[in-house]
Amino acid sequence: MNTSLHSVTARWTRFAIVALWLGCSFGTASAGLFDDEEARKAILDLRQKMQDSTEEMRRSAEDGAQLRRSLVDLQNQLETVRAELAQLRGQNEQMARDLTELQRRQKDTVQSLDERLRKFEPATVMLDGREFSAEVAEKRDYDAALAIFRKGEFANAQVALVDFLTRYPSTGYRPSALFWLGNAQYATKDYKAALASFRSLVTQASDHMRVPEAVLAIANCQLEMKDTKAARKTLEELLAKYPASEAAIAAKDRLARLR
Repeated sequence: MNTSLHSVTARWTRFAIVALWLGCSFGTASAGLFDDEEARKAILDLRQKMQDSTEEMRRSAEDGAQLRRSLVDLQNQLETVRAELAQLRGQNEQMARDLTELQRRQKDTVQSLDERLRKFEPATVMLDGREFSAEVAEKRDYDAALAIFRKGEFANAQVALVDFLTRYPSTGYRPSALFWLGNAQYATKDYKAALASFRSLVTQASDHMRVPEAVLAIANCQLEMKDTKAARKTLEELLAKYPASEAAIAAKDRLARLR
């Protein structure tokens, strides 16, 4: 800017000198055309124009420099905004990925929790023609006790079944547990205890599908205890109440042998 200003000023100065010289020469050659006052006015006017022009050029140069600075500042601001937008875009993308991962983990956690809770929720059980609800531990313990009976460990089966009935007095497994307990006691020749178990089944669940077998087992216990009269009466009651049962067929055969 300074170089341009000096160059213009120099040009105008040279022009003024030339004009002054020409004015002086012309005044010498053509005296009477211009007087001294007019020459001074012309020079002053010329100088004013030079100053005005120089000032205008200076202001234009300053305005141009200010404009360039403003453009540079604007460009820097734009670059900063672009960088911030890129950073925000990256953060948004990361947040979206984090949210997706969090939702996946939450879903897996809920599913896992549901599966674990389901293991402790009551289950519907169908056994010996009856449907009932049983806790997981309840079902597990009954199955364990029955497995002992099926292995032929009748003494241990008695202990397991008695313990089961004690811990779950209102269980839906109770009629079936009493039936197998009576059979385990019968197998160990504890006929009195077996008789009590079978009678409990008949009394507590008279409509249970195992009742005809239990009544036949009562008669068997009575026979083992040498109470033939009571056994005969029990077999007759079995035939009267459950004539279509499989136990009734065995009861007919045993009555025939008792007569």
